[in-house]
Amino acid sequence: MGDEPDRQHTLPNGNSDINGTHNAITTSSSGSTNGTGINARNTPASPVNDERATTSRGASNSQSAQRHSTPTQQNEINPNRIYQVGSNVLYRATSMATTAAQLPKTCMEKTNTWCLRQWCKLKRVVGQRSRVADRPESQVICQRCRKICNRVDEVFRVQATRSENNVEPVANVPINTLPNGEDTTDFIKPKVQPPFLCIACTKKKNGQIGRNVAFTYDEDLTTTAPAADDADRRIIFLNRPQIQKFCNNHISTAKYSFISFLPSFLFEQFRRYSNCFFLLIALLQQIPDVSPTGRYTTLVPLIFILSVSGIKEIVEDIKRHRADNEINHRMVEVLRDGSWTSVRWRDIGVGDIVKIPNNMFFPADILLLSSSEPQAMCFIETANLDGETNLKIRQGATATAKCLETKDLLQLDGTVECELPNRHLYEFNGVLKGENKPTVALGPDQILQRGAVLRNTAWIFGVVIYTGHDTKLMKNSTSAPLKRSTVDTVTNTQILMLFVILVVLSLTSAILNFFWTRDNAKMFWYLGINEDIKSKNAGYNLLTFFILYNNLIPISLQVTLELVRFLQAIFINFDIHMYYAETDTPAMARTSNLNEELGMVKYIFSDKTGTLTRNVMVFKKCSVARYMYEPGNTPEESTIVQNLLGNHNTAHVIKEFLTLLAVCHTVIPEKFDDGTIIYHAASPDERAIIEGARMFGYIFESRTPHYVEINALGMIERYEILNVLEFTSTRKRMSVIVRTPTGEIKLYCKGADTVIYERLSPDGQVYRDTTLQHLEEFASEGLRTLCCAVSLIPEDVYNEWKETYHKASTALQYRERKVEDASNLIENNLVLLGATAIEDKLQEGVPETIASLLDAGIYIWVLTGDKQETAINIGYSCKLISHSMDIIILNEGSLDATRDIIHRHVDELKSTDMKECNVALVIDGQTLKYALSCDLKQEFLELCLVCRVVICCRVSPMQKAEIVECVTQATGAVTLAIGDGANDVAMIQKSHVGVGISGVEGLQAACASDYSIAQFRYLKRLLLVHGAWNYSRITKLILYSFYKNVCLYVIELWFAIYSGWSGQILFERWTIGLYNVMFTALPPFALGLFDKVCSADTMLKYPQLYKPSQDAKLFNVKVFWVWILNALSHSVWLFWLPMLMTRESVWSDGKTSDYLVLGNIVYTYVVVTVCLKAGLITNSWTWMTHASIWGSIVMWFIFMAIYSNFWPTIMLAPIFLGMDRMVFSTFVFWLGLLLIPITTLLPDVLFTIVHNTVFKSLTEAVRESEIRRYDPENVIRESKTSLSVTVTAWRRITSVEAFRRRPNHETRQQQQQQQHQHQQDVAAEPLQEHNYNKYEYGNAANKAPGNRSSVITVENLETDDEQQWKSDTTASASTTMTTLHI
Repeated sequence: MGDEPDRQHTLPNGNSDINGTHNAITTSSSGSTNGTGINARNTPASPVNDERATTSRGASNSQSAQRHSTPTQQNEINPNRIYQVGSNVLYRATSMATTAAQLPKTCMEKTNTWCLRQWCKLKRVVGQRSRVADRPESQVICQRCRKICNRVDEVFRVQATRSENNVEPVANVPINTLPNGEDTTDFIKPKVQPPFLCIACTKKKNGQIGRNVAFTYDEDLTTTAPAADDADRRIIFLNRPQIQKFCNNHISTAKYSFISFLPSFLFEQFRRYSNCFFLLIALLQQIPDVSPTGRYTTLVPLIFILSVSGIKEIVEDIKRHRADNEINHRMVEVLRDGSWTSVRWRDIGVGDIVKIPNNMFFPADILLLSSSEPQAMCFIETANLDGETNLKIRQGATATAKCLETKDLLQLDGTVECELPNRHLYEFNGVLKGENKPTVALGPDQILQRGAVLRNTAWIFGVVIYTGHDTKLMKNSTSAPLKRSTVDTVTNTQILMLFVILVVLSLTSAILNFFWTRDNAKMFWYLGINEDIKSKNAGYNLLTFFILYNNLIPISLQVTLELVRFLQAIFINFDIHMYYAETDTPAMARTSNLNEELGMVKYIFSDKTGTLTRNVMVFKKCSVARYMYEPGNTPEESTIVQNLLGNHNTAHVIKEFLTLLAVCHTVIPEKFDDGTIIYHAASPDERAIIEGARMFGYIFESRTPHYVEINALGMIERYEILNVLEFTSTRKRMSVIVRTPTGEIKLYCKGADTVIYERLSPDGQVYRDTTLQHLEEFASEGLRTLCCAVSLIPEDVYNEWKETYHKASTALQYRERKVEDASNLIENNLVLLGATAIEDKLQEGVPETIASLLDAGIYIWVLTGDKQETAINIGYSCKLISHSMDIIILNEGSLDATRDIIHRHVDELKSTDMKECNVALVIDGQTLKYALSCDLKQEFLELCLVCRVVICCRVSPMQKAEIVECVTQATGAVTLAIGDGANDVAMIQKSHVGVGISGVEGLQAACASDYSIAQFRYLKRLLLVHGAWNYSRITKLILYSFYKNVCLYVIELWFAIYSGWSGQILFERWTIGLYNVMFTALPPFALGLFDKVCSADTMLKYPQLYKPSQDAKLFNVKVFWVWILNALSHSVWLFWLPMLMTRESVWSDGKTSDYLVLGNIVYTYVVVTVCLKAGLITNSWTWMTHASIWGSIVMWFIFMAIYSNFWPTIMLAPIFLGMDRMVFSTFVFWLGLLLIPITTLLPDVLFTIVHNTVFKSLTEAVRESEIRRYDPENVIRESKTSLSVTVTAWRRITSVEAFRRRPNHETRQQQQQQQHQHQQDVAAEPLQEHNYNKYEYGNAANKAPGNRSSVITVENLETDDEQQWKSDTTASASTTMTTLHI
């Protein structure tokens, strides 16, 4: 090996390699040096020694490693191949692939000529020279860009690409050839070497080019490398003042402070268009002589509404401030000035050493130093973080575990270097560095997070790492994504349309005023029109009418909606029928903005484990060495134990299998005085496996950081824990490396069959096929499966791997990926032992709930990470899939195969009636990845949307979110996602409505959801009852609010015809402002809170009642404008009828009617009419409904009586003086009060009568049955029959391809026989949907199998009831209307 450690390469500009690294990588074998360098600016470099990239081992190590390796496929880099290559270089990474397409956008946007155009290819030489650079496995970018790119882990070899650069091997480069013919050429020097620096890095690091030129490894990003930037990490000094200023430990979860409340609150309120509009009106009213309604009629109601919202915000924020103050003023002991001092939480700083007693919350994110338990162990509960109540173990570093006294803590010296604050709860990377001491890796097991509680541990000592809003708890305290309901979107659109109409009316009125003034100025000279300049000003007139008509948009709508939705959410929270007593968990509405959205759900995306199932695992079966076993009542009764004790030929495999079950886990046992043991596991699966091992006589007794003890059929065995390779969703497996009581090193691994099978050695696949058959059998029974395997590791191989693993575990950058890569190196050459089968039973009521949701017209998709067979079996169990369904299974391994099968199935379904497809689609995660690619996404969604049920297996959390997003965008329908785990959070936030289940997996999903429930069965009531009710209530509230405003304020338009388009108002100005605030404010609340179409029991019994709200039949653009036109017609009646009645009226005192008397009479009739209209559309009358409707009418009469006598006692409303006597003393008013509202509402009443009699909907028919106390079953059955006939006829008629000929006599006889037989079948089954006659038109040849010629089928639309009606001349109203509809 070359020996030039002090040599530095000098660049043409004079800069040197300042970071001490070398710009050449050299590997050696048996003392020889082979290689060429990579230089900047084509400067040659000599081979140098880089010990970080070279690991020398003796021949014996290579031979032992060869026995532990697997064959390497051609053109692939296998980590085990390094043991066979003569260079003897330990390859420490597996994921090296980085292509230009995978580069971050930041690189491409900066046009990095090196990173994008001329790449230096990396290739490990594993075969002949002809195979070099055929398929480069990795590409290199400069160090600065490599920090951005997540895929470049480590540089191993540098190879120039002959295919691109046309480079031939250099003659003077020696080649070492192994005995088997493999070469170990390190480098091939290219003819032209491109500049190494990219443009972006050259500009950014202009003075440190040498640092970028240095070709460094990922170890540079560990603490031992000079290349790591201090800006990328946090450095904390122990027992010394901190150089850097960190965030304090004071927290605030409140939205406002005393100073920021007013600007923040106003900003939030005026982000709404309606508030901005009314603010504009209020400002325009301040212009003198412009506002016809006064200066404060809009400002006062607006201030009132904002005040109500402000008081609500203040009350809620005060509660937050009190909670924050209580937390900030808690006390904790801190080591300061050599003694322990009690300080408030808010006064804790980074670097403080604290003492936490048992059952106390951690005040900040703390690095565990030592504890009262042996080896610095402690137990914590993280329910506030992730909802999991099971205890978790944490262990301090060995270097600090002996700091048990104050003097030991004071002697601590060194630094803690860790990553910057982030929101990853389960990740932490750091190192503890002491003077003249080895660096100690720190990970998540040493971190005690704020929000967690210390349990079963007397005390712990720790150093504060993150404080205040830098803690992981506060980093995760982000607001959920803002979601808006479909109803809100439609409403805002219609508000914009009304605003356009308002502008048009204002322009029209201003133009008409101009013409009226021009034509009548001389006639009405006494009005002084000629002298009034403002009357000729079109701008002033336009503003006048703009203010006059502004109330077409209801000012109180937003605050009414907020209050109603808030109270509706309380109804959901207090629904006793959605309360789960076992866990004391009620339903909870975490947002009230989506209450009506619950009534419009079309697609449900559900997780399986913990959502459809109980997530309470029970060990049921296992497969070991070709034999299947089940637990017995006692270990001795179990066949597997009998075979073990009887020295069966598979006894050694059984022993390894049971040992794996008892050792390979992270479970924490808790022993009690009576000898019982309770296991605290991170997942129910692990607990079930431990319980299964106990049933077979292998009892897990105790755990320490360094060993575990098990009771193996009465024998105590201790296994030293060398390493734990934890489970992740990416790895899909977990492993432990142990030293057995006999001194051997073994790796026990359990995980999904897909990842275990690909890591089996050739000699370890003896039971492969039989185990696979057993796995399929387990899955068909709906059981969850795991494969178990073991590997014997030579001592020297383990020692070398341990070094690699240590370097990966001490890296500050990309530690998780490096640890995963290091784990891949050792988790191979496994020997298959068997598999476990765990049962996860369905939750109570799941099949019935799914059946009801399907009947309600909701499509249900199941997105799970389980095996395909398990998911299908669960689908059958929960009645999601019926045995009459056709199942399409997509399991493809390539994009082309996926494309072909999707196109084939789409074509097949298109040839049939796609609306009648009773098909279930099952797809796995690998195929889904291809199906969701750009060129296949549309066809795949088309196939999915045709199917009745879709089940996606083996999907990742991001795939779940992607599916939900795709369906949401493609269909435009309302989607709902429901899940119980952290892996469901992404899809919950992507859907329109997210529902979380407070289950065994914690509260992550529930905290991120819009609504949370305890059991899946409560979803039925949440949607079919609360969803349908809230949709009906909110839509009626919105429609009624617009109706009552248009009904009153358009009267100003009709009055303008008689006032010369002058902008004169008909009503007193304060009565205009109080119309929405007082006299018509209660009916909307009654509609929004207490109205319901049918009772809850009826809604649950007949899910078909959900469809009107699901299809948005109660609120759409058409319905909205029908209500507006209805309000316009009512305003016509309410203005002209009173005007005609009072035109010639004379009072007893000789006074005649003026415009204000007319205005108050009209106002009274309007209040009465709109209140009666509220009663007309009310379906459920309660005492609150009566109080709101009749109370509003009485309130107006009382107000007019009092308000008419204010002046002069109160200097207000002088023109209203004596108005009560004027109005109440005339007989015309009382006669009109009786006739005009009735006349106005008479068309509405007649329409309702005709509609409910002739055009009666299913909902109205069921409600009528409830009122008459009839059983709605007959109505539902009759509706099914009529609907089925209508739909079937329409679909068959529209699917006609050709009309062949009329049927002959023989065909008619055949059809009559079929009809007769069908009628007999219907008679035998009275619940059959419909009975009809069929007539087929077509040749006999057309009916031959395989002939796709057209055959028209026309059905006789006469049901049994209709045929009886023909004879008896009687029929029900619904049957008659069905016939008319057809």
